[in-house]
Amino acid sequence: MSEKPSSFTVTDRRKFTLEGELRDESASEPVEQQVIAAPEEKKPSNVVSMPAPPAVAEPESESESEFDLEEHQGPSEEQSAEQHAAYQQSSRDLDTMLRAANPGMAAPGVVSFDHVIQSIYLSAVMALGAGAEPGQKPRIDIMGARQSIDMLAVLQEKTKGNLTSKEQTLLQGALFELRMMFLEITNAIAQSAQRQPPPVK
Repeated sequence: MSEKPSSFTVTDRRKFTLEGELRDESASEPVEQQVIAAPEEKKPSNVVSMPAPPAVAEPESESESEFDLEEHQGPSEEQSAEQHAAYQQSSRDLDTMLRAANPGMAAPGVVSFDHVIQSIYLSAVMALGAGAEPGQKPRIDIMGARQSIDMLAVLQEKTKGNLTSKEQTLLQGALFELRMMFLEITNAIAQSAQRQPPPVK
């Protein structure tokens, strides 16, 4: 399909000629230039043209793009019960397979509140550098340790009045020890920073 070549007009509006003399503005005549369109490229027969993807609409406001937890509908009690039953069955099947592959293996214990406290406690202790291998310098993740300690504090607040005396003692003791370790390390970091000589200018 042949298209008519498009054209445009160029007017020389320079004030001076190439020799540096003042131009006569009345003498400037428009010059018509013609642009010849490039021939269309033939596409191979095995190339398929795909339409452009539809434009994604930008959210009108920041609040619309955020996930609103208050409006989110959680699963129903029936759905939760079905999922719990399926999870329990899957866990039993897994235990059966593990015992078949490892005869004499003890059955896994039931996870208790004590295990939850110990898990978070160990994460904090590792982040405070207590899990270094012999001969290696301990690696300290002070922010990770603080997050684990804060998680235990949230757990203590949310379970207040719902724990046995043993669970309460375990949680309180874990928090006390971790906070003491955290303070020792942060104080040591602060003192080390103060002892460092000022940078040479």
